[in-house]
Amino acid sequence: MRRPPLPKLLSRLPVDGYILALVGTVALAALLPARGPAATAAEGASTGAVALLFFLYGARLSTREAMDGLRHWRLHLTVLACTFVAFPVLGLAARVLVPEILPPTLYTGLLFLCLVPSTVQSSIAFTSIARGNVAAAICAGSFSSLVGIVVTPLLAGLVLHGGSGGFSARSLVSIVCQLLLPFLAGQLLRRWVGNWLIRHKKALGYVDRGSILLVVYAAFSAGMVQGIWHQVSALRLLCLLGVEAVLLAVMLSATWYGSKKLGFHRADRIAITFAGSKKSLAAGLPMASVLFGAQAGLAALPLMVFHQMQLMVCAVLAKRFAASTASTASTASAAPEAAVAGAAAGSAAVTEAAGDLAAGGARR
Repeated sequence: MRRPPLPKLLSRLPVDGYILALVGTVALAALLPARGPAATAAEGASTGAVALLFFLYGARLSTREAMDGLRHWRLHLTVLACTFVAFPVLGLAARVLVPEILPPTLYTGLLFLCLVPSTVQSSIAFTSIARGNVAAAICAGSFSSLVGIVVTPLLAGLVLHGGSGGFSARSLVSIVCQLLLPFLAGQLLRRWVGNWLIRHKKALGYVDRGSILLVVYAAFSAGMVQGIWHQVSALRLLCLLGVEAVLLAVMLSATWYGSKKLGFHRADRIAITFAGSKKSLAAGLPMASVLFGAQAGLAALPLMVFHQMQLMVCAVLAKRFAASTASTASTASAAPEAAVAGAAAGSAAVTEAAGDLAAGGARR
C-alpha cells in the first residue's frame, strides 16, 4: 500500500502545520543560536522583516471596506471591548498567580498575550464554518488589527512597565518606526500596489510566514545566548498551559453568553465569539520582538501556546455551531436567525475578500 504524501499526513494532525514550523525554528535557535556577527545580522534581518510585515498589513487593509463596516458599530465595539478591555483585566487579575504558579517572566508573557489584537483569517474561517456573520468577522478582525497597532503599545506602556523587558521611550520610538510608519506607508501606497498584492497573494503568504519565522529565530536565539530559558521549568510550563486553558474558556463563555445578553442575533454572536476570544500570533510576535528585545522569545511563548490552543478548540466549536444552525434552520420557528446565518454562510465572495484584509500570512 502506498503511503500518503507527507503534506496529507500533516493535514490530518490536530496541530497547525505552521505551529510545527515555529517549533522547529525554536529548536533550531536552541541548537544553533546566532552569536557575534551572526546575531547582529539576524537582529537586523528581523527588524527589516517586522517593517515588511506591517507594510504588507497596511497595503492589504481595504479602508473602504473597513469604513463600510462601521454600520455595525455595536458589534465592533463589543469585539474591541473583549480584546482590549476584558482580556487585559483578566491578565492583570492573573497577577495573583505570581510567583507560586507562574514565574514573573511567564506572567509578563501572559499579560502581553492579553494586550495583542484579535486574529483576522482564523476568525473569518471559523465564522464561515459556523454559518455566522462573515462580513462582520472581516470588519471586526480588521478593526482590531488596526486599533492594536496603536493601542497594544500604549497598553504595554501602562501595564508592563514594571515587568521584564519593560516599556520605555526607546520602545515607543521602535514601535513607531518599525510598526506604525510601515503600516501607514502601506495604506498610502495601497492604490498602486493593492492589485499586485492580490494577484500574488499566495506567494506573499510565504513571505509573511518566512518573516515571522525569522523574527522567532532571532528572538529565541538571543534568549538562548543570554540564558533566560533556565528560568522556566517543565512544571511551570504545564501551569501556563492550565492557566491559558482557563483564560480561553472564560473568554469563549463571555463572548457567547454576553453577546446574547446584549441582544445580538445568532450569526452576530458567532462572529463576536470567534473574533473576540482569540489573539493574533502574526501581529503579536513582531510586537514582542520590538518591546522585549532579547527576552522576546520567552515573552512570546504564552502567545504561541494560546494560539495553538485557540485553533484546536475553535475548530471544534465551529463545527458544533454549524450543526446547531443547520438543525435550527430546518424548523419554521427559527426562520429569522436562520436567514441571517444562511446569508452569511452563502457569502463566498465576502470570504474570498478576506485575503485583502488578512493581517499576515500565518494561520492566526
